Amino acid sequence: MNVDVYFSPEVVDAPSVEGRTAVVIDVIRATSCIVEAMANGARGIFPTILPEEAVKLASSLGREDTLLGGERRGLKIEGFDLGNSPREYSPEVVRGKQIVMSTTNGTRAFLAVEDAHRVVTASFLNLSAVVRTLEGAQNLVLVCAGRQNRFSMDDALCAGLLLRKLSEGSGLALAMVNDAGRAVLDMAEKYTPDEEFLRSTAAGRALEEIGMEGDLAFCAVLDRHSIVPEMRERRIGLVEGH
Repeated sequence: MNVDVYFSPEVVDAPSVEGRTAVVIDVIRATSCIVEAMANGARGIFPTILPEEAVKLASSLGREDTLLGGERRGLKIEGFDLGNSPREYSPEVVRGKQIVMSTTNGTRAFLAVEDAHRVVTASFLNLSAVVRTLEGAQNLVLVCAGRQNRFSMDDALCAGLLLRKLSEGSGLALAMVNDAGRAVLDMAEKYTPDEEFLRSTAAGRALEEIGMEGDLAFCAVLDRHSIVPEMRERRIGLVEGH
């Protein structure tokens, strides 16, 4: 298995992902929101970059059954229905709805890999389900959304745990993992994915500063769901069979 890990979507280009299976990771908080929303009955999620683009797309889809979700500086965008807290994406709110999403880091990562053969969504909330989905894949690229175009420990640990689980299940050849992949595998041996760990990260501290620390315990739950959201033609839905 050939695996490349990237710590920011800014360093990903089309040749890096073409013909490969891409995994997008943004633990705090976009991919956690996506997994929670899809598990709670959302019909689909459309990632966008600019809030203005999101508003335009939501209007074209029909606002009667389309929600706007996203954040800037961690807080809900003015005029949007939802922010970027997975706790907001409850069944009562999202069931049967489409969601157009714009976040600082996560949605950019999805659009950075749109030329991949396949794009799946990973977080701690659905880690084992993603591993099962990827078994047998030969050419992977893991893209950590990062934070402000920089390395983020929470995403890196999720990537490392994913690779470790794949290695245990399929005998992943470490010689075919790039340097960033080796680094996240080392992290997976050292750190535990729990609320305390997330609080110690820059992203976790930033959430505490804006009063959203309650999301950390939620985002730290391993295998809360057994679904794998997948993006096709800029729309995220569920992998068939999940």
